[in-house]
Amino acid sequence: MPFQVHLHPSGCQFSVEPGETILAAALRHGVTLPYGCRVGRCGTCMATLRAGRIGYDGDLPPGLEPYDIVANKILVCQARPKTDLVIETRELVRAGEIPIKNLPARVQDLEVLTHDIMRLRLKLPDSERMQFMAGQYIEILLKDGRRRAFSIANAPHDDAFIELHIRLIPGGQFTHTVFEEMKPKAMLRIEGPLGTYYLREDSSRPMILMGGGTGFAPLKGMLEHAFYIGIERPLHLFWGVRTRQDLYMQDLIQGWLAQHPNFRYTPVLSEPSVDDHWDGKTGLVMDAVARDYPDLRGHDVYMSGPPAMCDAARECFLAHDLPLDQMFSDAFEFGADVRGKAAGES
Repeated sequence: MPFQVHLHPSGCQFSVEPGETILAAALRHGVTLPYGCRVGRCGTCMATLRAGRIGYDGDLPPGLEPYDIVANKILVCQARPKTDLVIETRELVRAGEIPIKNLPARVQDLEVLTHDIMRLRLKLPDSERMQFMAGQYIEILLKDGRRRAFSIANAPHDDAFIELHIRLIPGGQFTHTVFEEMKPKAMLRIEGPLGTYYLREDSSRPMILMGGGTGFAPLKGMLEHAFYIGIERPLHLFWGVRTRQDLYMQDLIQGWLAQHPNFRYTPVLSEPSVDDHWDGKTGLVMDAVARDYPDLRGHDVYMSGPPAMCDAARECFLAHDLPLDQMFSDAFEFGADVRGKAAGES
């Protein structure tokens, strides 16, 4: 039988399966607790056990000192309940509450997704994990002091690697390096998580997620998180690209369609070629959204992609009665050296 964990002072309660750690269960239920390394070293996830009993696999985690044990402190990334529990800890509710880290990262692997899009996975040191909310981004710190921002394409629970989708930009020094020179085990330095573009889990409204190009990346992370925590409200992904070859990870999306009846998918091509043999929607992706949802008052809309797309979509959706506080976007600009952009490069 699952054990029940009650958080103080928030009053939140969730269940933990036998053998499951408290943190893993919290993430599965969409409860955001502070954590860092997830291997019991850093102490970031330390909480106070007010009632109940827990255990650890093997020895005590190295992040626990003797005086911590006397004070009933536990590390939720390693602790497994043996009874129902009452725990005193801080529950994070905003992206700004998650600490921003500056870390080295090793290139785990590179995968060519299309002729101009590369999937890059980064591995942090064994003693570190980066806590983030679905939809946030990181910055890669270049040796000349410049920064390049890219959305995190994986979900928070799946944080063994940081996944990025990088588009090759003509004349772009960093993306040229990624496509032509970068090899597995190369070292980078990153900073994050950054941004206020993340999935609002407390809403009950149906969600429309609209991406342009590699704006799919943060939406992928949001959708995987939504599926993982069991969000049952309707989720409709619109993805706008130029031609059929620009649509990548289609097998993954088809798997989502087969597994999640609340999920819909509408790809939109703006410049389909004769060779595409395309009978789907064409034109601007925002127009496809507006045609399918002429009244947006009852929806949450998430947008990511080029600034021109997001700016035009904002005006379009306002005209279709979407309230501003139900509209979330993180447009990216190529070559932007400022924070607040979801992805970019020059």
